[in-house]
Amino acid sequence: MTAFHAPERMTVLSPHLDDAIFSCGCLIAAGRNANVLTVFAGLPSPEAALPEWDRAAGFGSAREAVLSRRHEDARALGQLGGHPLWLDLLDSQYLRSYTVEAIAARIEACQVLRESRTVVAPMGLFHSDHILAHAASLLLCWPALVMEGGRDAEDPAAEPQRWLFYEDAIYRRLPGLVQSRLAAWQAEGLVATPVHFATAPFLPRKMEAVNAYASQLPLFSAEQIADIGAPERYWSLTFAGRSQT
Repeated sequence: MTAFHAPERMTVLSPHLDDAIFSCGCLIAAGRNANVLTVFAGLPSPEAALPEWDRAAGFGSAREAVLSRRHEDARALGQLGGHPLWLDLLDSQYLRSYTVEAIAARIEACQVLRESRTVVAPMGLFHSDHILAHAASLLLCWPALVMEGGRDAEDPAAEPQRWLFYEDAIYRRLPGLVQSRLAAWQAEGLVATPVHFATAPFLPRKMEAVNAYASQLPLFSAEQIADIGAPERYWSLTFAGRSQT
């Protein structure tokens, strides 16, 4: 399999304040100057109830938890040469819900996304926030997928924006989840092709950056930590048309 170089002018979409580095840390380090747009990074109100996950991580309030995780995220991305961008949508544990269309609109409004040559989004294998982020990403990239070659109808000479999807670290190890996503894509007329990047030499740097998420790591099992350090996997999509059966 051909190993590609990390893309330039890249934006990685991250559901939470750690997912991008857990799933794409090597690619972020290899790409240099990548933007990481975290979808559910909003600050809860000071009165917000403290969910169990934040309590287990040792925080006294939900707001304190998110502020601390933003600091961890900025530190981790700084180690890899990435740039953090945080939307103000709330993590689902803070009991706020959003439609796929609303999330897609917020992502699409970000200038860095429009300027990116490559966007890397989650497969959305598990957790409601991951699934929503994936659905919003698919909604945004769909016009390019159904257009022949992803070319701009008004400017056929323009270079098309490329979308890739990463296997969500930790969740990809759960039986059947990757296969279920591939099957769902196929049902939508999408053909998935694995994309391999030459990023293995960046794994030590990635794992150093992972250590910046000090509030999160103690809550993960040894198997989950091992999956974060396993090779990153990416997929590209092309539209072949929905089956008539």
